[in-house]
Amino acid sequence: MPLNDERPNSTSSGEDQGSDVESSSERCDSMTLNSDLECSRDSFTSDSSSKHCTPSSSPPKTLTLDEVMESARDLFNLSLSHEIVMNRNFHLEPNSLPQDSLLKVVRDNLHKAFWDILEAELNDDPPEYGQAIRLVEEIREILLSFLNPGANRMRTQIMEVLDMDLIRQQADNDAVDIQGLASYIITTMGKMCAPVRDEEIKKLRDSTDNIVTLFKEIFRVLSLMRADMVNCTIENLRPVLQRQSVEYERAKFQSILDKTPSALDRTTSWIKSALEDLQSAIVPTEQTNGHGKEQPLVPGPFQVLNAAFIRILTWDYSKSPPPETWMTDEIRLQEIQWQLQQCQAVNEVLLIVYSTIGGPIQGLPSLSDRLKRMISVLLDGMHKPDFNIEESLEGVSAQICCELNKSLTERNYPALTPALQATLTGQICNITQKDNPIRTLVEDRVQQYFMALICDPKPQSKLEQIPAGLTAIKPELAIIGAKFISLVNYNKTVYGPFYADILRKLMFSNSPPVASPPQNTAQDSVTNN
Repeated sequence: MPLNDERPNSTSSGEDQGSDVESSSERCDSMTLNSDLECSRDSFTSDSSSKHCTPSSSPPKTLTLDEVMESARDLFNLSLSHEIVMNRNFHLEPNSLPQDSLLKVVRDNLHKAFWDILEAELNDDPPEYGQAIRLVEEIREILLSFLNPGANRMRTQIMEVLDMDLIRQQADNDAVDIQGLASYIITTMGKMCAPVRDEEIKKLRDSTDNIVTLFKEIFRVLSLMRADMVNCTIENLRPVLQRQSVEYERAKFQSILDKTPSALDRTTSWIKSALEDLQSAIVPTEQTNGHGKEQPLVPGPFQVLNAAFIRILTWDYSKSPPPETWMTDEIRLQEIQWQLQQCQAVNEVLLIVYSTIGGPIQGLPSLSDRLKRMISVLLDGMHKPDFNIEESLEGVSAQICCELNKSLTERNYPALTPALQATLTGQICNITQKDNPIRTLVEDRVQQYFMALICDPKPQSKLEQIPAGLTAIKPELAIIGAKFISLVNYNKTVYGPFYADILRKLMFSNSPPVASPPQNTAQDSVTNN
């Protein structure tokens, strides 16, 4: 009778994830950022990079099933180790299927058939013990799997009491003490389980159910114990993985790339798009070669990479998956994007309110806080597909007008006229339009803020330096910025050699001159942290 499958479960809050990402990033910065990115920088203009600095490539080939399966295992291990390092609350728990799912119905029917057969065999006269013996043998293997390598005494005792050859001989002579075996199994489980399972073991000891129901409960508790053991192993491995995470993740990704040369296609396209956008934005200058011909300018490699990181903030996950080098952080990136979208919407609404109403509501922090909380609550979940943003903004407008009228009348100001309320509502509802000037202004300044963080060698000192017009969301923006910059730094540390190889191929194949805007100085200094 198989135990329930286990699945990864993440229950961390945004702050916990942010702190874990930040601490992981700081460790990586101190260990490998300098050497990796300096090495990557050398590889921008060199074709003779070592394997450590430049990912290997190979011509297209047909993959065998074994190679596909091995790549899938590497990807699973990469994702699992990354999640353990980045999320301190990551743990496994027994899988619970939805009540109305077909898989649950099939599983429950199979389990019911198994237990019905066991009950029927034990109720025969004389009893048939074939199914029961297989059950006890599986339980024995599970108990043995819980033991540490040095637990020889307990291992010997389990092998002696649950001696399958002896039990089969007893079954042939109708002398098997199934109840006694169950009692020994429960006692052994009590010695092995975590303290949190003591109550479950007590219930098993005090159970008056028939033997089949008792074994059902034994398997249920064994499933919980197995999850506990795995989670304990995860906690013990976490410090080791944190010390070796960069090298491990890079090696696993290199292994995937060796077997699947197309594993960087989306990453290459992502960086290439950033490069093309920057090239189209560069103003041509008078720069000639030896023959008097103008040479096109291209942005610097770090400028391209930083622009690519900014594009991740606005990635459309409904159209395409993220670049391969970001796949292990996809959920975290989406959460950052959702939080950022909500913060931007709140800021846009507040800017409209204060620019429309003006002086009568200026200098009232308590009113600003009330409006901010109210807007945040009404726009919560705005990233969900079934969220009606237009309807919600109309509700926001109505609540804002009500709150403003209350505040104005309390301070002997006239209430908002119907015409002014209609104007305010129209402007607020119009922020759903992509070309809305307030929306464009806020989005541009948010991107400027994140670009400043990415370009600065010590971004922590820049978190509180919010651009003008974003003061209302300063605390939230600083938290989101800390999370994002930590993810970026960690990603850059792990995948820097791969990015270096892609940039070298995209930018230096024809050796055009490199543009040197003032921003490059700050970007290049990232390697000197």
